[in-house]
Amino acid sequence: MPAFPLPPPAHEASLPPATVGAQGVRVRHGVPYNALPGIRPLELDLYLPPEAPAAPPVVVFLHGGGWRLGSRHSAGPLFAGAAPFVLLASRGIAVAAVDYRLSGEALWPAQLDDARAAVRWLRARAGELGIDGDRIAAWGESAGGHLAALLGLTDASVNAVVAWYAPSDLAALAGDIGADPMAADSREAQLLGAPLPAVPELTAQASPVTHVHPAAPRFLLLHGTDDHFVPCVQSERFRDALSAAGVPVELETYEGADHMWRGSATAAEKALDRTADFLLQEAP
Repeated sequence: MPAFPLPPPAHEASLPPATVGAQGVRVRHGVPYNALPGIRPLELDLYLPPEAPAAPPVVVFLHGGGWRLGSRHSAGPLFAGAAPFVLLASRGIAVAAVDYRLSGEALWPAQLDDARAAVRWLRARAGELGIDGDRIAAWGESAGGHLAALLGLTDASVNAVVAWYAPSDLAALAGDIGADPMAADSREAQLLGAPLPAVPELTAQASPVTHVHPAAPRFLLLHGTDDHFVPCVQSERFRDALSAAGVPVELETYEGADHMWRGSATAAEKALDRTADFLLQEAP
């Protein structure tokens, strides 16, 4: 029987047309960046600055949700939909907001594999997309910040990282929040497929703090001082580890802000502005 003719993989197909929205930002919605056997194509939304002579840098945004929930459509509950991505694009930074497999779909390290695949796809099709494939940064919030940090520490093609209230040392996280490290239903256990003390090597593999090295890209860590889900000490220890290795790193904290910037009237807006400023800086 002759083989049934199949279309090309979704991530190799022609790009969907761009629409022009607020402030002249061009958006390509639902662009497949990878296709794995047996699952839906993985997609991203690409927010491009208004037409300009030079190709803009791009930041890969990875959403939060404890590796269990969330989507590429939001940077957190205090923001209106895609408004943060439009703001960055209006300031000259392309944003690739990425969906990745959640822990109910696939265990670690599938999530990091997906983030890496997005970077590879952006670089491979940079000319067609109109972005600078040599200037790719990573940005994420909470679980997405954890993935962004690992992307920067384990993938030399990322040249800057912004992590909002991100867990960086999974082995210490339960102790930091006063939880049972053997809980099988914790977000971290659901990511790794077992309570963390039962899989110490996998826990270390999934912890950004264990991957710190002197050649890492520059980091910006943003965290609320009253974060009850991922305590600020996680970013403080991560800052110290990066600094000790000679990595350019800044930690900025927001007084009174809880996880996802809740509890503060100004932290979300300040964090977004600080993120844009950092991504527009040239590497030292």
